[in-house]
Amino acid sequence: MEQADLLRRVVDVLEEQGVTYLLVGSLASGVYGEPRLTRDIDIVVELRPDQAARLCEAFPSPEYYVSRRAAREAVTTAGQFNVIHPASGNKIDFLIARQDAWGRSEISRRRREEILPGRPGFTAAPEDVIVGKLCYYHEGGSDKHLRDIVGMLQVSGDEIDMRYVDHWTQQLGLTEEWQAVLDSLRGHP
Repeated sequence: MEQADLLRRVVDVLEEQGVTYLLVGSLASGVYGEPRLTRDIDIVVELRPDQAARLCEAFPSPEYYVSRRAAREAVTTAGQFNVIHPASGNKIDFLIARQDAWGRSEISRRRREEILPGRPGFTAAPEDVIVGKLCYYHEGGSDKHLRDIVGMLQVSGDEIDMRYVDHWTQQLGLTEEWQAVLDSLRGHP
């Protein structure tokens, strides 16, 4: 199964089941910037335990692998779980929505965008994709997140509310990482 087919399937399932979701991560940054290959689909979801069970049922074995126990635990602990398509190696990471102020803002600001040719779906607003990528960079240090942000700013920079990004980077302790991105854009080391 191609990644685009898996993305189309998961969006169909989420919308059929009435689950609040938004595409985040590299696929979301590609909506607003420069697309790049990635092995996983990152989706933030607001999920109750009963919804988690129904969501897991929509990805039956043996075509998919999903741990119902991991899904229940993720809902309880505000963590994450995944669905894997073993034949292709493609994976969906379901991240339970953060319940802090930024997490609530991210959900409330989601946008309906064309995420695949002819297929709209909900994605994080570009500013929230940037903040999320800065969080990922802060946690793991991978430069791919910073490159994704730079690509977004080069492609969609005029449409991005920089004050919003400034506000949340200050609130979340990410000002140093944000400044590194801005310096990179200006050609400073």
